[in-house]
Amino acid sequence: MGKEGKWEIITGNHAAAIAAKLSRVKVVPAYPITPQTTIVEYIASFIDSGQMDAEYIRVESEHSAMAAAIGASAAGVRTFTATASQGLLLMSEVLHWAAGSRLPIGMAVVNRAVGPPWNIHVDHQDTMSQRDTGWIQIYVSSNQEVLDTILMMYKVAENPDVLLPFMVCLDGFVLSHTYMPVNIPPQEEVDAFLPQYNPTHWKLDPASPITFGNLALPDEYQEMRWSMDLAMRRALDIIEDVAEEFFERFGRYHGGAVWKYKLQESDYAVVTTGTMASEAEVAVDELREEGIDVGLLKIRSFRPFPHRDISETLVDKRGVIVIDRSIAFSSGGPIGTEIRSSLYNLADRPPVVNYVTGLGGRDITYQDIMAMVKDAIGRITSRRIRRPYYWFKLKPEFERVEISEEVRL
Repeated sequence: MGKEGKWEIITGNHAAAIAAKLSRVKVVPAYPITPQTTIVEYIASFIDSGQMDAEYIRVESEHSAMAAAIGASAAGVRTFTATASQGLLLMSEVLHWAAGSRLPIGMAVVNRAVGPPWNIHVDHQDTMSQRDTGWIQIYVSSNQEVLDTILMMYKVAENPDVLLPFMVCLDGFVLSHTYMPVNIPPQEEVDAFLPQYNPTHWKLDPASPITFGNLALPDEYQEMRWSMDLAMRRALDIIEDVAEEFFERFGRYHGGAVWKYKLQESDYAVVTTGTMASEAEVAVDELREEGIDVGLLKIRSFRPFPHRDISETLVDKRGVIVIDRSIAFSSGGPIGTEIRSSLYNLADRPPVVNYVTGLGGRDITYQDIMAMVKDAIGRITSRRIRRPYYWFKLKPEFERVEISEEVRL
């Protein structure tokens, strides 16, 4: 293990900016949007004060921010940007371009509800809506995890077997504007862990002109998408390898694609992500005090999705309770859908109860998670799982409609 870093009490946004500085990012295209804005403001101050050697590009929109990031990464330098909500949606076209061009761009996405109606608080609808763009998506639960994960993901994304862009997703305000103690590793230790980016495949060079992203006919296009899918699948093992290397050097382990808490020998498993996973750890402890044998599986990597790890971990459970902070309308939560897919081919697959809740920043406490677990266990033991998903913590008048709709089924 290397030298101990220094401790500071900082926000999640500040942690993301420091991670970009420690990663020796060279180009930062920036456009503000709540609750992301302070990330690029911190970076601007680092560059202005001489703490960070990078080009700061003030662009006119998030679409332009990602277009500039694509150009910089294609020229062979480590690149970073940040966004949230509607800004991520405006980027959507060029998100596909970045992934298809196999550019390991880094981005912090501060999760925020999408409109209308207008809302600046947390849910995961923004990033979940971009889950098929070819970007690696990692969800974090603390400010320390924000900083550490950005460092780790550059090493994953730049691996020649991966070469895909990544987004580290942190919950708006709950992490972005909340202060927590964070250990900041020494620059020389980060440099030893994350060497300078030096693309070996190709880069834009006026002395040796090339094109990229050009026309691909049916004889070629499908194989290019296959190669992206293969890289995404390979990334699962690399994420775990890098997490273990990070632990050996810095003494912190946040999990690879998943984080497991008191799952071994448990009867039931709660599956969730982001800051709700932190609440779920408290809920697990409280439920165990009450004699309810439950553990937690936190999804860190939603893309690539760890199907094998999940099926091997959950195969022996009496039931699985999945809590989503986004909604695929009429289908339930995206995590719930993926969990069912992971378990489908098991001969004795456990029942899954999926809850959709916490949208638009509605507060979900550990007591709420305890209530969902107890409700789910009641449904599992009485065999009355009538729906693929359930809404939780609706206002009473809406809850009455929801119950009446369930009775009709």
